Amino acid sequence: MSTASPSDARTVAPRAALAWLLRFAAAFALLNTLLTFENLWPGFGVRAMPRLSFELCLAVAALMAWVGWRGRLSARAATLLALAFVALVVVRYAEVTAPAMLGRPVNVYWDGRHALELLRVVAQSAPAWQVGVALLALPLGALLIGGLARAAIASLSQCLESRAPRPWLLATVAALALSFAAYVPGQRDTRWFFSLPLTPTLLHQARLLAGIWLPGHDDAVLGVSPAFDGNLSGLVGENGPADVLLVFAESYGAGSFDEPAQATALAAPRRAFEQAIQAGGRAVVSARVSAPTYGGASWRSHAALLAGVDTREPAAHDLLLTSERPTLVRHFARHGYRTVGWMPGLKRPWPEGAFYGFDRLADDAGIGYAGPDFGYWRIPDQAAMALLQAQELGVGAGPSGRAPRFVVFPTTSTHAPFHPLPPLVADAMRLHQPGAYSPEQARAAQAAPLSAREALPRYLESLRYQYAWLAQALRQPTSRPLVMVIVGDHQPPALVGGRSASWDVPVHVVSEDLALLQRLAGHGFVPGPVPPTHAIGPMHGLTQVLLNAFDRPGVHESMGIEQVAAPGAIGIHPHPPGAVPGS
Repeated sequence: MSTASPSDARTVAPRAALAWLLRFAAAFALLNTLLTFENLWPGFGVRAMPRLSFELCLAVAALMAWVGWRGRLSARAATLLALAFVALVVVRYAEVTAPAMLGRPVNVYWDGRHALELLRVVAQSAPAWQVGVALLALPLGALLIGGLARAAIASLSQCLESRAPRPWLLATVAALALSFAAYVPGQRDTRWFFSLPLTPTLLHQARLLAGIWLPGHDDAVLGVSPAFDGNLSGLVGENGPADVLLVFAESYGAGSFDEPAQATALAAPRRAFEQAIQAGGRAVVSARVSAPTYGGASWRSHAALLAGVDTREPAAHDLLLTSERPTLVRHFARHGYRTVGWMPGLKRPWPEGAFYGFDRLADDAGIGYAGPDFGYWRIPDQAAMALLQAQELGVGAGPSGRAPRFVVFPTTSTHAPFHPLPPLVADAMRLHQPGAYSPEQARAAQAAPLSAREALPRYLESLRYQYAWLAQALRQPTSRPLVMVIVGDHQPPALVGGRSASWDVPVHVVSEDLALLQRLAGHGFVPGPVPPTHAIGPMHGLTQVLLNAFDRPGVHESMGIEQVAAPGAIGIHPHPPGAVPGS
């Protein structure tokens, strides 16, 4: 009977350690790959990414503790963990695919409600054999992932049960510590080689659903909405109710007034804008408010003003859109207005938009622009405005005696990177036709230099363009009196505005109704296109200010709102003699 020599033992030990390492690494790599893949754009495919999963490091540490305490996992426990893992893979797929396909993060409430509808559309559009293959592939794929995950989890459990790999135990604990240090919320890739954790997505969706299903939870998060109990009588004049156009001016920040160099560069365009207002028999008052966002996420400003709710927290915005809170849109609709969302920057399905209650939601494909594309935001603001006037606001827009309009128009031409910038078309009537811009003009705009160092000059040029097309629009004839509210949605990115810029944005209200403007003056607005240096409040507070101004004096006397002086007392003067309002 032979016995193994010491040299044989020394040979077997490294082999066993290598076999253990390979087995552990294979199981870990499989699970890690299924939790760190990214979207393969364009399309619904995925690609592997060489990064570590935050959750997997946590799970391996927990598994070590369990095996050290209770021993190897049972078959039932491995199966349950595999099912949970498949669910995480589904979450990961949704998390990386939704931004690539929809341009926004996944929203389990809205996307879940419309998932069956989307599947029906796909089923009706694709050949029957492709639908059949997909229906077969989905359960088979889930079973395959579940089986592989169960085998990998069981393999990890067996490896961790061994007493040999003490160094690897320490290495994994170190990786866990690094994963905590590497976690940076809200970023696609955190520091070093760690993928964005799935846990924040799960917690966010859980809070969102809790806000929907738990009584009173949305009130605790969102606070109290305005009453929306006025009658809009302050918008009714001799010629009937006025049209109201709410323009969310993209990246229009107070820095363009506060920074001396920007203010000087924009002084002439602003004078021309004010002259166009006066030539149309109107006046303008201005203020500034604090936006709920900076440098992006315009939708939070839209929601804050349209609902009168604080949306500084992204979760509050998402929760708001699942609620039944009142909005300016529905308020105007209750009082006989036709409500229109005029959104040339909306390129993908937007089921959340049902919250606002627009009668018509015109997106990129629905406003009727047939000219060449000017970059990603392909429709020039000037053309979008001309089409809006032709279809909804101008003389001949709709039948005689049409209902008044409440229109929400978020602009796009001043969106970062402020390139390419379309040319200004002198004849507004041409903008209704496909040939308003030539392909050569679009190519020339696209070929203009684009450099991060030149962001400020491009931004200023985009604001000059904004003032020019607004001035042109205010010179066009209207079939009803017009109240135009222009609100900046947020400051431009820090590349333009600097790191220390405030979150303030300007607000302008243009109208021929001097009494309306006087009511706004009582809330901190000043005459002219230049706002004061202090904000009158947050964006969501502006909602109540506008509601008060849109009602005749006396409606809110019980609320203690001060009545203002007679027209002209603070420098708001009627249109020049001989001018015809709206001409």
